[in-house]
Amino acid sequence: MAAPSLSRAALGAPRVLGGPGGPRARPRACSSGGTPAGTPGTPAWDGAELARLRGREQRERRQRLRRERGRDGAAGKEPQALPKGWSPKDEVEYRHPLGPGGKKATAVPLPPRYSPRYVEAAWYQWWERGGVFSPTPPEQAPGGAPVLSLVLPPPNVTGSLHLGHALTVTLQDVLVRWRRMQGWSVLWVPGTDHAGIATQAIVERWLWQQRGLRRQDLGRAEFLREVWRWKERHGDEILQQLRALGASLDWSRCAFTMDPAFSRAVTEAFVRLSGAGLIRRDERVVTWSCALRSALADVEVEPRVLTGPTALSVPNCPHPVTFGVLVTFAYPVEGDDGLEVPVATTRPETLFGDVAVAVHPQDPRYLHLQGRQVRHPFSGALLPVVSDPSVQPQLGTGAVKVTPGHSPQDLALARAHGLPLLSVIGDDGTLCPPGGGWLQGVPRFEARARVVAALAQRGLLRGVQDHAMTLPLCSRSGDVVEFLLKRQWFLSCGDMARGALQAVTSGRLRLVPKFHEKNWKTWMENAGDWCLSRQLWWGHQVPAYQVRGGAQGGHQDPRGGHRGGPQEGPWFVGRSEAEARAAAAGALGCPPEELHLQQDPDVLDTWFSSALFPFAALGWPEQSPDLSRFYPTSLLVTGSDLLFFWVARMAMLGQQLTGQLPFEQVLLHSLVRDPQGRKMSKSLGNVIDPRDVIGGATLQELQEKLRTRTLDPQELRAAQEGQRRQFPQGIPECGADALRLALSTHNAHGPEIRLGVASVLTQRRFCNKVWNAVGFVLRALEGERDPPKPPEEVVPVAPLDRWLLARLAAAVAECGRRLGALEVQGAVAAVQSFWLRCLCDVYLEVAKASLRSPELRAGAVATLAAAAELGLRLLAPFAPFVAEELWQRLPRAPPAPPTLCRAPFPDPLRLAHWRSPELEAQVAAMLELVRAVRGLRETLRLGGAARPPVLVQCPEPARDWLEPLGPAFRTLSGAGPVQFLPPGAEPGPGWAGAPAASGTFVHLRIQSPSGAEPGGAGDPRDPPRDPPRDPQLRGGAGFMNK
Repeated sequence: MAAPSLSRAALGAPRVLGGPGGPRARPRACSSGGTPAGTPGTPAWDGAELARLRGREQRERRQRLRRERGRDGAAGKEPQALPKGWSPKDEVEYRHPLGPGGKKATAVPLPPRYSPRYVEAAWYQWWERGGVFSPTPPEQAPGGAPVLSLVLPPPNVTGSLHLGHALTVTLQDVLVRWRRMQGWSVLWVPGTDHAGIATQAIVERWLWQQRGLRRQDLGRAEFLREVWRWKERHGDEILQQLRALGASLDWSRCAFTMDPAFSRAVTEAFVRLSGAGLIRRDERVVTWSCALRSALADVEVEPRVLTGPTALSVPNCPHPVTFGVLVTFAYPVEGDDGLEVPVATTRPETLFGDVAVAVHPQDPRYLHLQGRQVRHPFSGALLPVVSDPSVQPQLGTGAVKVTPGHSPQDLALARAHGLPLLSVIGDDGTLCPPGGGWLQGVPRFEARARVVAALAQRGLLRGVQDHAMTLPLCSRSGDVVEFLLKRQWFLSCGDMARGALQAVTSGRLRLVPKFHEKNWKTWMENAGDWCLSRQLWWGHQVPAYQVRGGAQGGHQDPRGGHRGGPQEGPWFVGRSEAEARAAAAGALGCPPEELHLQQDPDVLDTWFSSALFPFAALGWPEQSPDLSRFYPTSLLVTGSDLLFFWVARMAMLGQQLTGQLPFEQVLLHSLVRDPQGRKMSKSLGNVIDPRDVIGGATLQELQEKLRTRTLDPQELRAAQEGQRRQFPQGIPECGADALRLALSTHNAHGPEIRLGVASVLTQRRFCNKVWNAVGFVLRALEGERDPPKPPEEVVPVAPLDRWLLARLAAAVAECGRRLGALEVQGAVAAVQSFWLRCLCDVYLEVAKASLRSPELRAGAVATLAAAAELGLRLLAPFAPFVAEELWQRLPRAPPAPPTLCRAPFPDPLRLAHWRSPELEAQVAAMLELVRAVRGLRETLRLGGAARPPVLVQCPEPARDWLEPLGPAFRTLSGAGPVQFLPPGAEPGPGWAGAPAASGTFVHLRIQSPSGAEPGGAGDPRDPPRDPPRDPQLRGGAGFMNK
């Protein structure tokens, strides 16, 4: 018979029969006549009214909490590192000798308390030494074994992982461990990125701080040796962080983007793309850092929104510079009529680069001026007034200065009208106007003030006003980005972008979550050319060679080669100088030895080499065994902020260079922020090393670690202050498993993840629960002579045994379904729900009594062993250390694999015989009754020893399945004698009731039959007597009490 649905929607607060049952009502004793004591005429509230009141109360509570959080944020308060109720624990360390192969000793007694330091010792080294993380060789793989291959997004070699990286690693490792346990051949390739601009900036800062030297003092060759030495000193840090997180990477295949093999792949890619006509040299406006003297990638430009005048510190400027100001000045119209054209700009220092004034062709204010000329305020040059539909007449004065050397939009307009191109700001940010003059060599922002003053002196300044704007900043140096006209190498992305777009629309490439497809389409449809040149020394030098000097240097090349303009000789691309020389000799028709070639000193954008990682790390361009077996890769997991800068470029170059997409699907996870929703930033002091969460760190240790970083002094002070506010007591030791679980439980498909130490401590408590539960199982198994049978062969008999294994089978099915859909948070929720809600909260409490019963003990022991063994296998992908530690201690049916990492993941098909939807619904309904009784006990403040009589009032069909669950109900609810009360009947005086579901109530004795009041002989905290005999009560004194 099917169990009734006991919905939580109808639950209310404990109520007295006949009295109000609102959310704030307290149980009251009934008078001898059965009417409720209290104010006459109090209305009875039905379930709908209770739900409405409860909803309003919850809304008010949420609003109150939001207001309180807002006040705390406004006051600049930071959360304490140690949540309320948490106290530091005495950590237990592993001090036993290691066994053969470095395996941890597990025959020693289990420590009484969970300690991450003890649990996580030695296991990773044993896994790595045993080759657990390497894919099964082809000759040993079972026939048709599926393959999972993926690459770790290569972090910066001189950087340090933070919690955002830890999320990426955790999500990948969960999926990797799951598939490995399912018998797949799994390859997860680690690697690091040389991070050209970031690494060079760090090493330059270190050289200046430690030795007072600039890279120019050393020269290129010696500086590169310094960078390699820096990499050898600090490059291993990230690899150790990955190991601490438990990342099961195949370290034998670790790649570095500046390794010789990888460098050959980068050169090959450039040569092939150039040969396909996709790379060319051109003069365009690029984003430029004057502090670094290099072009920047788009991802290295951070927009700063200004609502008005804002003073900012700029590198190499002695005083703060004010931005967010609009300056309006007049261009006098040539002639004697006294006309002028007012122009508004936020960058008056670029006035020397103006080549025209542009207006909209239909703007009535300037129709009479189209075709005329204006006179430059300083040089006196005549500039044309041109009409162009790109001008927005509603902005500013409707007339714009055209400065093609410092604006991409102005460059396009100037080329459309055949205007000259002028660049008046140098690489270092100082002015270099044509002909020199009074601003020659003056820093750009100092020149800004001088230009405004000079305009006012000439009577041409028309006003200065506040202006909201977006200011581009260099994320590496903090410098204000400049737009400079440069000759660079550009990769044409149009055709490749269309191919990448078609891959998504056709379903060949799957983006998860699906809403990213809209952004993908928008970006691909508007993909522009990609500037590949970077004016750095550290990186892959552009494999292009220019013919210099002599007649050949100026020869017009009709048969090939790249011409950089009238002042540059032809360029030739080659895998080596000899190859480029041969190509130049053939194109120019002269002997190779007569040519003087010079390689481009620039290096390639780091994102170019990173875009090759999925196939270059596997041996491309060679057709290596790894490339044949594992490419294309199965999956990519990365942050959603890298969709265009990395994922899109990998898709484009992968298809262009290999003819295949580099991966089949992409999981784009949320960005990790701190508990206040702030971005992780060094200046805020909220960038957390995962190892500090894993092993714990005092505030002093956190501050000392900051001092070892190569930070700007101002940035260091801000970071230290941020740490003092956020972690005044340091960071407690949480362990890698707890950190992984905390990261896994958040919705990685959403917009952001707010992660704090408190949520990691919650997961440490979960690990402690698992530890105690398996400890209970181990004690229950002591003395058992025979090893347990394989878990899948256990056939439970008792209702709660059957229920627990049914819930385990359901958790296995749900976990597998969620992981298959890349919904890691749903998978870990299913696993934790089984451990907490089913095993720990319910079954272990019931099993204590079952283990004392000769009839029930055998079934309980078998159920406990099966649940613990399969439960640990289920937990292993998420918390591998504690799962391995406990699994190794469980007795297992032979043959057993040597490590949990290679144990078979639970198969829902092999556990399907455990499923019992009817029983699961019945136990769920019984647990609703348990919650109602516990709620009454808490409200009445009954002690743990009290066992009050309980009446259950439910529909008739429910009684048949409730009786076999009676012992479990009594154990879990702490009830005394339990009997049924027919529907519609009153329990009599001295009972308090609470709804458990629609049409179902439980009643708890709160008075003795003599009517004694609480506090006397009938105090509800005393063990009550048996209920009185009543002809309405069904089941007799022994009902549900067996």
